[in-house]
Amino acid sequence: MIITRTPLRISIGGGGTDLPSYYEQFGGFVISAAINKYIYITVNRSFREGYFLKYSKIETVQNYDDINHQIFREMLRSQKIELGTEIVSIADVPAGTGMGSSGAFTVGLLNALKAYKRQHISTGKLARAANHMEMTVLGEPCGKQDHYSAAYGGIMCQTYSPNGDVEITPLNISDATLCGLRECLMLFFTGYSRTASDLLQVQKTKTEARDKSILDNLHYIKDLGVQIKESLENGNLADFAALMHEHWQHKRQRTDKMSNSRIDALYQTAMDNGAVGGKLVGAGGGGFLLFYTQDRNRLRRAMTDSGLQEMEFAFDFDGSIIQLRN
Repeated sequence: MIITRTPLRISIGGGGTDLPSYYEQFGGFVISAAINKYIYITVNRSFREGYFLKYSKIETVQNYDDINHQIFREMLRSQKIELGTEIVSIADVPAGTGMGSSGAFTVGLLNALKAYKRQHISTGKLARAANHMEMTVLGEPCGKQDHYSAAYGGIMCQTYSPNGDVEITPLNISDATLCGLRECLMLFFTGYSRTASDLLQVQKTKTEARDKSILDNLHYIKDLGVQIKESLENGNLADFAALMHEHWQHKRQRTDKMSNSRIDALYQTAMDNGAVGGKLVGAGGGGFLLFYTQDRNRLRRAMTDSGLQEMEFAFDFDGSIIQLRN
C-alpha cells in the first residue's frame, strides 16, 4: 500500500498572474503558503478486477475510458496503471473552497502512482507534470501556483517566465515574523463552494482579448505581490495587513462573480471587529475568508455570531510526501 499526504494552500499575494494567459505575455509572481490541511491518496493492489476508485463517488470500471473522474482517468492512462488497482482519496477540506484542492489532488495522485510503480520523481518534475496534466491534457483554465505549492510546501515565492519556466524561492522571513504571521491569520468558511474554472475562464478570455481593465488589474495585483514580499521579509506585518485589504479591493473588481452581498457584509463585519486586512482565498465566489487580526477573540466572536465556522491551521513545510510504503 502507498499513502501520500499533500497540502492545500492559501494564496498570500499575486494570485491570478499564474495563468498562462497572463504570464506568457508579462510574466507572473505569486506568494502562496501550504497549510496543514491535506489530501490523502492510497493506492493498493485489489482483489477486484478492474479499477476501484473511491472519492466522493465510487467507480468500478474495466478500462480507462469508462472512468468518469477525468483526473483519475488521464493520470491512470498516462502512468499505464494495470487492472486490479484500488485508489482512495480523502480530503480534510471540501473541494471548491479556494484551497487549491484540484492541484493538490493531482500532485498527490501522481506522487502515489509513481511510488506504486517504484519510480522516483523529483519535486520540480512532480509539480510540472501535475500542472501539465490539468492545464494541457485536460485543458482546464488553471494556473501554476496550486501544483507547485502542493509539491514543495512552505511559504513560497513563485516567479513565472513567459516561456513557462517557474522559479521557486522560499519567502525569506524571520522566525519572529513567521510566528506573528501564524498568530494573526484566521480562516473562516463562508459556507459557499464553487467551481473555480468558471471564474478563471472569464479572466482567461478577457486577458487573451487584452481587455485593458483586467490587464491593469493583474499588473497591479502582481505589483502588490512584490510589495507583500518586501513587507514580510522586512518583518512589517502592519504593512502586510494593509496590503491584504488593498489586494482584495482590487481582486474583487475582476468580475461581478468574485464576491456577493453576503461575502461583502461578512468582510465588513470582520473589519469592524478587529480585522485589519483580509481576502477571499482562491478564485473567488465562495470558500474561505482569510483575515489578519491582533484581536482573535473579538474577530472569532463576530464571525461565529454571523454563522461562520473557523478553521484553525498551521503552515506545512513538507509538501507532498509518501507517508506509508508497504
